[in-house]
Amino acid sequence: MTRGVHCGRVQAPTKAAILAIDLGTSGPKVALVSTTGEILGSEFEETPLIVLPGGGAEQDPEGWWRAITTAARRLLARELLPPSAIAGVCCTSQWSGTVALDADGRPLMNGIGWMDSRGAKHLTTIVGGPIRIEGYGPGRLIRWLRLTGGAPTHSGKDPLAHILFIRHERPDVYAKTAHFLEIKDYLNFRLTGQIAASFDSITLHWVTDNRDLSRVDYDPTLLRWTGIERERLPPLKRAVDVLGPVTPAVARELGIPEGTPVVMGTPDIMSGALGSGAVRDYAAHLYVGTSSWITCHVPFKKTSIANNLASLPSAIPGRYFIGGEQECAGKCLMYLRDSLLFPDDALNPGGARPSDVYARFDALAAEAAPGAGGLLFMPWLYGERTPVDDHAVRGGFFHLSLGTTRAQLVRSVFEGVALNSRWYLQAVESFVKRRIDGLNFIGGGAKSRIWCQIFADVLDREIRQIAEPIDANARGAGLLGAAGLGLIELEDIAELVTVEETFTPNPNNRALYDALAGEFVGLYKRNRAAHARLGRLLGG
Repeated sequence: MTRGVHCGRVQAPTKAAILAIDLGTSGPKVALVSTTGEILGSEFEETPLIVLPGGGAEQDPEGWWRAITTAARRLLARELLPPSAIAGVCCTSQWSGTVALDADGRPLMNGIGWMDSRGAKHLTTIVGGPIRIEGYGPGRLIRWLRLTGGAPTHSGKDPLAHILFIRHERPDVYAKTAHFLEIKDYLNFRLTGQIAASFDSITLHWVTDNRDLSRVDYDPTLLRWTGIERERLPPLKRAVDVLGPVTPAVARELGIPEGTPVVMGTPDIMSGALGSGAVRDYAAHLYVGTSSWITCHVPFKKTSIANNLASLPSAIPGRYFIGGEQECAGKCLMYLRDSLLFPDDALNPGGARPSDVYARFDALAAEAAPGAGGLLFMPWLYGERTPVDDHAVRGGFFHLSLGTTRAQLVRSVFEGVALNSRWYLQAVESFVKRRIDGLNFIGGGAKSRIWCQIFADVLDREIRQIAEPIDANARGAGLLGAAGLGLIELEDIAELVTVEETFTPNPNNRALYDALAGEFVGLYKRNRAAHARLGRLLGG
């Protein structure tokens, strides 16, 4: 692990904490994180997601900021520690998003989120050529892989595609845009008035040379291919660098001391890795929230086009992490709740549902035997990124019968997400050329003990449920901020994160889940062409 990566030290009070801002798709969580990794307190404020025809997914940047300030004031009003004990601020957020700002720093439109695929059709001329490999022109693909470690995804869900969408379909906005920022970097701008991106947050624009992690910079050729003007993109810093102090107005708005330093921070995948305690090379973690991923830090740069995996710059200076994402995970349970079981419709006017619905899902899943009576759920409700990059594939239930129970329906959703993660894990293990023996489990999904056991059985790996798993991103941001201010060393993080419970695979279920995993992947391979045809036919 790297030592001494902080950018200067600050004089901290005896009991110091970082104000960590974790902006997820559903809204921001603002937490006070001690320098020993303890979540002293947190507050959450919901923000709506705007889903638009044609693959649009947007959110209001001003809504993000209002929610952050509301949550921060509510948190600090609890007087968990004196404001003078707040040593710094550090942000993490959903990754692969885009905010277009004018010359005065005002958003010109809604922020475009990671689920937005409207720019996909504008990538063809940029990535293609007369001869194509996996949809890419060979010459361009080779340069992209050599410099960045990856390439623009065909799904159109990268910031590059977002910018192309704005350029082609919102030319009025593009003409007025002075800065395109990732969501985390927009929050930093609101805090400090300073424009910058971190080496890790800029990666999915696919215009930087990442071969030397001590000096990541924009590549002129990649900028020329994409047509993005350099002046519209932010200066680059390390995730541990101090961007600057909060502005006096923000200090008053949040209720923190003037001059409080803001550390650059990192996107959610990387903060999750830190907050899970999996910071050493090949130490892996599993995250299940709205989306899902499996990742670990690695000491090499590599790309797998077939599985949409790449080792990309991490928040830890000089280290890479494996980048990839399963599009829908916890979102599948939300879909089950909101669209199938408790929608606001003629059968359920007002959309009434029990407040403990997820606990009831856990109980139902536990009632059904492993395998859910052969019922398979495919979690591709919004396309997929990893282990296949396929924006046309869609989910569903397979092998329904008159004997299928509601408990089996619920369990099959838990198992379907886990089966997709097993497919994902196989790709990760092939990538690192070694078996991953256990995973630290974080995110809202890790709160479910039955899901922990299902993951252990389906993956046939030890699952370590991290304490306060839903706070892992905030914890990671807080600890990164502490490291950036010189209050801790990054390698200390592995010892600062607590394992709540360890789940081991039940050997009696191994043969069953081996068979179901084979059928699961087979269903994708046999039906992907049909999904593409239906998408073209119905426009969805």
